[in-house]
Amino acid sequence: MTFQDRNYCVEQAIAYQSNDILPLGAQQVVPPRPFLKWVGGKARMLGELKSRLPEKFNNYFEPFCGGAALFFSLSPEKATLSDANQELILTYRVVRDNLEELIESLKGHKNNRRYFYKIRELDRRGDFWTFPEVERASRYIFLNKTCFNGLCRVNSDSQFNVPYGMYKNPKILDEANLRACSQQLQGAELKAGSFSQTLLECKKGDFVYLDPPYIPLSLTSSFVSYSAEGFDYRMQVTLRDTCQELDKKGVLFMLTNSDTALRRELYREFEIQSVASPRSVSADGSKRKAAQDVIVRNY
Repeated sequence: MTFQDRNYCVEQAIAYQSNDILPLGAQQVVPPRPFLKWVGGKARMLGELKSRLPEKFNNYFEPFCGGAALFFSLSPEKATLSDANQELILTYRVVRDNLEELIESLKGHKNNRRYFYKIRELDRRGDFWTFPEVERASRYIFLNKTCFNGLCRVNSDSQFNVPYGMYKNPKILDEANLRACSQQLQGAELKAGSFSQTLLECKKGDFVYLDPPYIPLSLTSSFVSYSAEGFDYRMQVTLRDTCQELDKKGVLFMLTNSDTALRRELYREFEIQSVASPRSVSADGSKRKAAQDVIVRNY
């Protein structure tokens, strides 16, 4: 049965005799890159970030993983990725652990307005949170690739509320990249939860990359509701306090955010550098201009 049929069930996984991620005859593995569109993603800033990495570190932590552009670019052997967005982390787990089922499910999606809203409205159902994980991950990727600008935004009831994007030919299934991402995620621990809880595990010599929801530049430019809890000023201060604790423990960290007076005040005791960063939220691509971000480090 397809994703659209019988209460949105998915097909059974294809059984392979090999234990490898790639079955015989599959596409050649490509370097992994984010498989989700992500507002504020750092793919265009990788050069700036990688040029400022510490010379060496132990374990890699990314507690606001989002699209995880830096993680996929670095391909660290040991990593912990976490996020407050539970559906995001569930999707990463499915890509890592149930790739073949996910690929089969993604093949069943259609790109049209009526179908989009039918799938979007599933989280209004009382039984949505009991749906199979593969089904929920397939939905998450489909909505991400077909909604307006790939925004990940939910309301206070954790219901996805971004409108249809009207793209002619979105790449809902990028099988080669999903396989590459699945391979890289085999060595990653994935956790849904708060950044402060995740960072308790950090030890001296570990490296943390922090890309929290941005402090908005204006009252109309905030896209921080990627989880029902949001990310307010109080949490920004808690994050700064957490960075101070990491520094005391000898944990290396690098943080990116919008270049605002508030950000500079919060992190005034650390190294702060301003860099140009493209923005990708405007509906008109020609109006997406570079803005200034800061890169904050304690090394």
